[in-house]
Amino acid sequence: MNILLLGSGGRESAFAWKMSQSSQCEKLFIAPGNGGTTAYGKNINLDPNNFEAVKAVVLKENIGLVVVGPEEPLVNGIHDFFLQDENLAGIPVIGPKKEGAILEGSKDFSKQFMARHGIPTAKSRSFTNQTLDEGLKYLQTHVLPIVLKADGLAAGKGVLILENIGEAQKELQLMLGGKFGAAGSTVVIEEFLTGIELSVFVLTDGENYVILPEAKDYKRIGLADTGLNTGGMGSVSPVPFASEAFLKEVELDIIIPTIKGLKKDKIDYTGFIFFGLIKVNEKPYLIEYNCRMGDPETESVIPRIENDLVELFLATAQKRLNEVKLTISPKNAATVMIVAGGYPGDYEKGKMITGLDNLRESMAFHAGTIAEGGVIKSNGGRVVAITSLQNTQFEALQCATADAARVYFDGKYFREDIGFDLI
Repeated sequence: MNILLLGSGGRESAFAWKMSQSSQCEKLFIAPGNGGTTAYGKNINLDPNNFEAVKAVVLKENIGLVVVGPEEPLVNGIHDFFLQDENLAGIPVIGPKKEGAILEGSKDFSKQFMARHGIPTAKSRSFTNQTLDEGLKYLQTHVLPIVLKADGLAAGKGVLILENIGEAQKELQLMLGGKFGAAGSTVVIEEFLTGIELSVFVLTDGENYVILPEAKDYKRIGLADTGLNTGGMGSVSPVPFASEAFLKEVELDIIIPTIKGLKKDKIDYTGFIFFGLIKVNEKPYLIEYNCRMGDPETESVIPRIENDLVELFLATAQKRLNEVKLTISPKNAATVMIVAGGYPGDYEKGKMITGLDNLRESMAFHAGTIAEGGVIKSNGGRVVAITSLQNTQFEALQCATADAARVYFDGKYFREDIGFDLI
């Protein structure tokens, strides 16, 4: 079958790498893809949020399966668009409909969902411009630090952790005043939880689910988790501090209530659910949902899945995930993200990348790259994810870090300490 994968990042590179190995995959198209995805299929230059352009490609290339990588097309309703079009309605889409994607698209909705279904999470209250005065008064009684979250999608920048009540009041006014555009028309004020974070991923057909390997990512730009937040500087899987007993608790207290809650609320959900978790005194709490796989966690998770990924997607589309036995490699994966000079601020583009063919014990998942005249150039903040799969976590980290050093472009930077805090 011909398959269309939407997206252009490291997550989509990992999907493309894995799907291209499937006996079910005749032709793979990636839209728009990047400088590395051409190794697995054909790139098509289109915006995944332009649904009419997506439709034209699907019909022209006789596409039999669509996999949606990023969250924005899902929140914007691409799955609904397919179901409402008689020419597309029979083509399976991996990714929830708009009513399910709101779990990520609205933090206020997701917090209400968690409360409704008894899912352990931080206490919170939501405020709008109409209730601004109430919000300012509420902040005066709040313990520090204070977490402010823009309700909608804000390109990963809509969460603030503040140590001062006056500053929190000022930021609340700025957020409700348009700092993050429409994404900040509602702001969630949340209790700060102290613990260690990890991510758990589920693929569900709305009735059944399979739990994918867990992962931990590293958000800060600087060594020892210092400096500005980024989209992710690296990840590891499995996570040493997530014991079998802890993960069972995650399943019983968070995953199962979520799947049951979606059914109870009559939300038909087909695709990935990302559970952003924090371990507080040995107990799991849910910080947030995402309606897609994480990035760079995908680059560590996908290499550990031994099943045919296309067959997994077809089982999801046909609501028969209960028939699937997931096989996970016992090996350890480590991913080190190489980023552009200046990232996460104003970063440089168009730098020629060399050394990608010098990797010894790792694979390169392109993220922000472009191919121009046979040359790979940087084209984003996070440029290439280097992933190594080895017998031990130390070996995986050592190999991924060493191979990241073998890749070169002007201004490149990567963290040399990803995962070493866990050893």
